Amino acid sequence: MSSKFSSEAVLEENLIKQLISGESQWTYRDDLHTEAELWKNFREKLENNNKDVLNGVPLTEQEFQQVKNQLNFPSFYEAAKWLAGENGIAKVQVQREDATLGTIRLKVINRADVAGGMSSYEVINQFESEKKNQEDRNRRFDVTLLINGLPMIHIELKNRTHPYMDAFRQIKKYLKEGKFTGIYSTLQMFVVTNGTDTRYIAAASDTKLYERFLTKWVDKKNQPINDYLSFAREVLSIPQAHKMVTQYTVIDKDKKALILLRPYQIHAIEAVKEASKRQESGYIWHTTGSGKTLTSYKVARNLLQIPSIQKTIFIVDRVDLDQQTTTSFESYAEHDVIDVDETDNVNDLIKKLLSDERTVVITTIQKLNYVMKRFKGKEDSKKGRTLRQLKVAFIVDECHRAVSPQKKQEIEQFFVYSLWYGFTGTPIFAENAKKVVGNLPRTTEQQYGRRLHEYTVKEAIHDEAVLGFQVEYKSTLTEESINEVLKQVDNSIDLDELTLEEKESRLPKSVYEDERHMLKVIESIVNESRPKLGFQKGTGQTYAAILTTSSILQAQRYYDLFKQVKTGKSSVKIDERTKRVLPDFPKVAITYSISENEEASVLNQEKMKEALRDYNEEFGTNYTLETIRAYNRNVNDRLARKKEKYLSRSEQLDLVIVVDRLLTGFDAPCLSTLFIDRPPMKPHDLIQAFSRTNRLYKDKEKKYGQIVTFQTPKIFEEKVKEALVLYSNGGENVVLAPSWNEAKNAFLEAIRGLKKIAKTPEAVDELTLIKKKQFAKAYQKLNKTYSSIQVYSEYDETQLGNEFPITLEEIEHFYGKYVNVIEELKGNQGDDEDDVEIDVEYELESIKTEEINYEYILMLIQSFVPSGDDEMELIHRQDEKAIREIEQYLEDLAKNNPKLAQLMKDLWEDIQRDPESYRDQNISVLLEEMIQKTTYKLIEEFSNKWYVKEEELSFMVANYNPSKEKQNGEAELKRTSDYEAYKAHTKNPVKRLSYWKSVKQDFEEMMEKDILPLQKR
Repeated sequence: MSSKFSSEAVLEENLIKQLISGESQWTYRDDLHTEAELWKNFREKLENNNKDVLNGVPLTEQEFQQVKNQLNFPSFYEAAKWLAGENGIAKVQVQREDATLGTIRLKVINRADVAGGMSSYEVINQFESEKKNQEDRNRRFDVTLLINGLPMIHIELKNRTHPYMDAFRQIKKYLKEGKFTGIYSTLQMFVVTNGTDTRYIAAASDTKLYERFLTKWVDKKNQPINDYLSFAREVLSIPQAHKMVTQYTVIDKDKKALILLRPYQIHAIEAVKEASKRQESGYIWHTTGSGKTLTSYKVARNLLQIPSIQKTIFIVDRVDLDQQTTTSFESYAEHDVIDVDETDNVNDLIKKLLSDERTVVITTIQKLNYVMKRFKGKEDSKKGRTLRQLKVAFIVDECHRAVSPQKKQEIEQFFVYSLWYGFTGTPIFAENAKKVVGNLPRTTEQQYGRRLHEYTVKEAIHDEAVLGFQVEYKSTLTEESINEVLKQVDNSIDLDELTLEEKESRLPKSVYEDERHMLKVIESIVNESRPKLGFQKGTGQTYAAILTTSSILQAQRYYDLFKQVKTGKSSVKIDERTKRVLPDFPKVAITYSISENEEASVLNQEKMKEALRDYNEEFGTNYTLETIRAYNRNVNDRLARKKEKYLSRSEQLDLVIVVDRLLTGFDAPCLSTLFIDRPPMKPHDLIQAFSRTNRLYKDKEKKYGQIVTFQTPKIFEEKVKEALVLYSNGGENVVLAPSWNEAKNAFLEAIRGLKKIAKTPEAVDELTLIKKKQFAKAYQKLNKTYSSIQVYSEYDETQLGNEFPITLEEIEHFYGKYVNVIEELKGNQGDDEDDVEIDVEYELESIKTEEINYEYILMLIQSFVPSGDDEMELIHRQDEKAIREIEQYLEDLAKNNPKLAQLMKDLWEDIQRDPESYRDQNISVLLEEMIQKTTYKLIEEFSNKWYVKEEELSFMVANYNPSKEKQNGEAELKRTSDYEAYKAHTKNPVKRLSYWKSVKQDFEEMMEKDILPLQKR
C-alpha cells in the first residue's frame, strides 16, 4: 500500500498559515502575483515611509523609474552591498523632475528597525515570472517573504515524495534562466524544503550556488530543526527573519559573495551579547574550521551596539599569523557600518583608542604591551586616565595561545573596565592544563570565565558544517629495518621484548632526516596522492596541500629535493598519470619565519632568497627579503584561492612546505591534505593542524580532511586518539573516516547488492519498472562507495575484477544502463505506486562523463567581465596564461562537443572585444540565453520545413527522452502536421505514406546532433 503524501499546494498553505499566525507580524498578500503589482506595492510603502522627505509631493512615473533602475541589481552581492546602507539604512536617490525640489534620498530599509519603526513584513505565493523573450517560459515561484515590499527570502517547496534537493535544483534552474531579476534581484536568502527536511543558503548566481553550503538549522543546544513548520517558527518569524537578512549576513569583498551565518554562529553572537549586558566575560568553543573568524568579527561588530561598550579590541597572534585574519576582517568590513582599524604603530593605536569613534580595532599583543609601557608611571595623566577607564571589550581569537594568563592579568590591571571574550577550537582543559605558575589560571575557563557556547567537531560533522578526518599512518621503514637501526644503536637490546610502539619511541631522529626517507615521502606525495589531491576533477580543479616538517633546515632540504624531482635530477620520477592531468605538478613554495638573531639566520635568508627567485619566476611577482611579509600574504592568498585571480591553473600553488606557519588560523577550503613528516604535536596543536584540511569546499568530491603521517605510525595513532577523545566531546568515532577495511566492505556490499538485482548490465533491460528503480538506487550506492575507496592509499585499480568482483568495464557498462533507466524513470514519475524512493537528479561522483569542467571554464571567463566598480585595467584582464587556458579548453571541448564549443567561443571572443558592454552580466545566464535562442531557431526551421506547429514541437523537444520509442507529445504534434501545405511548398516532397516517418527521423537527428549537445554540460 502506498501512503498518500500532502501535495505542494497543501505544504504551501500550511507554511503561510504558520507565518501569519500567533504574534507574527507577517501579512499574507494574495493580491500580489506579478512584477507590476509588486512594484506598485513597494512604491506605496516607499512614499509612506518618506512623507517627511517628499513633503507632500508624491513621486512621478519618471522619478519612480529612477528608483526601479537603482533596485535592479546585477547580482545578489551588489544588492547586499546596497542593503548594508549608510549607517545601516539602505536608501535610493531621486533627482526630482521639478528642479526646485532638487535631489532627495529616500529610506528603503533600516536594519535596526526590527519588528517596528518603518518595517513591514508580507508573504506572497505563486508569483508569476513572465517570460522575457520568445524562447523563454513562464515560471511560478512558491513562497516569497517581502520586507518593506522587497523580496528578501524565497522559499521553494517540494512534497515529501521528492528530496529537498529537487527544490534546490529548481532554484538553480530559475537562476540559470535569469528569473530572479528586476524586483527579485534584492533576494538575500533561499530556503528549500520537502516538508521533512529544510535547508537555507545565501542567495548567489547559479554557478556559485553550491549544494555543499546548504545549512540546516540547529537550536541553542545544537538539536536539529528539520521540519519546515518548526523551521518557519525558529528562523522565519519576526524578528528572526529580519535579523537573518540584515544583521546575520556578511558581505565578503574578496569572494564577491554574500555569507549567511550558520545557526551556531548566531547563537554564539547572542550568548556574548547577553553576557556583556551582565558585564560578564567568557569563552566560545567552536571547532576549528567552523568559521570562528567570521563569528568573532560579528561579535566584535555587534558589541558596539551596546551603549556601555566604547571600543572593541580584537587581539590577534603573532604578526605572521595575523595576516589572514586581518585580510578577512577588512574584506567583511568593506561594506559594513563599522570601520575596522588595523593599527600600524603604537602612536596610531593610542590615537584610535582615545578617539570618540566607536570602532573595532585590530591589534597584536605586542602593540598593546608598548601602550602599557608608554603610560607606566603616567597613569594619572589625562590621557592615561582616559585610557585606563575606557569601557572596552577584548575579543581574542585562538585565545589560549594569543594571550598568556600573565599578560591578560597585566592588561586587566591597566584597562580596569574590560570584558574578555575568547574564541577557541581547542580549549585548554584540566586534562591538558598548563603548568603551575603561581596562582595563574591553567585552563581556558579559569582564564576567561565560563563557556558561553560550544559547537564541537562531532556536532559540526553531523551538521555537515565541516568534514571528518581521514588519517593514514604511513611508515617509510619496515619493522625489519627498524630492528636493524635499533641494533646499531644498542647491540644488547632484546627486540622480542619490545612492542612496535616501544621500538618506534627508541628510534634516533637521524632515521627521519635521512634523504632516503625524504624521497619516499616525496614519492608518496607526487605519485600516490592523486585521488587525495582531486586529480580526477581535471586541470584547475585539483586541491592544494601542506607539508609540515620538524625544522626549517628540514623544510629547506625538502624544497631542494622537490626542485630536483621536477627537473628530473632525482631517483624519484613523476608518474605519467600525474603529468597527464598537471604537466607542471607540483608547484611548490616554502614559508618560514626569518629571524635576524638566529645562528642559522644567514643561511635561512640565503635559502629564502633562492625560494623567492623561483616564486617570482613562476608567478611573475617581484618579492624580496624586504617584502617577505607581502610574500607570505601572497602565498596565503594563492594557496587559499579565495580571490578570483587564483582560480586559474596558471596562478595556483599545489604544495606549501612549512614548519609551524599556516597550521593555525589559516582558512583554505580548497586545501584537502596535510602531509606530516615530524613527531606528533600536543593534542591542541594536532587538532589545529588537522583542521586546516576539513573546511567544506564547493564540490562533493572533497569528502574528508586528509592527513598523511610519515613518522612513528603507532605512536602517532595513539596521540591522535588522545587528541580526539579530548576535543570531540565523545564523538571520536564520528570524527574519523571509516577505516580501509570498513570502506572496502561497504564497496563489496554495494557490488553484491547491485548484482543481486542485475547480474550483468544486459540484464537491466529485462527488469520491471519497480526493479529498475531498485537498480538505480543500488547503482547510486555502488557509485558512492566506489568514489569513497579511491582516496585510500591501499586502493589500487588492479583490485577491480580480483579483490572486488566487478571490473571497470562493468562499472562503465552498468553506468550506460543507469543513464537509460534514469531517463525512463523521469518520464514515469508518479505513474506507479511503490515505496522505492529514488533521486532521479542524483549526481554521480565516481564517473566523469564530461572530462572538461564546464563550470570551471565559465568561472574563468566570468573573471574577465568587469563588475561593480571594477576598473578596466584589472591585472587579470591582461593575464595571458588565463586567456591561453580558456582557449585550450574551448579547443578540447570542440573535439567532443563542437556545437556548445562554438557558442562559448563566440561569447568569449565578444567579451574580449568589448568587456565593458558585458559589465555586471552573468556569463552562465548569457550562455543559457544563447542556447535557448539556438534551440528556438532550430524549432522554427523544423516547423517551417515540415509544417508542424511550433508549440507542440517545443513541448516534444523539452520532454525528449532518448530511451523512449514514442515521445511525450508525439501524438499531439502529429495532429498539427499539414502534409498538403508541406507538399505544396517543398521542392522534392516525400510521399504521404513515408511523411511522418521522415518527420520523426529528422526530429531524432535534430535532437541528437544539434539540441542535446547544447544541453550536455
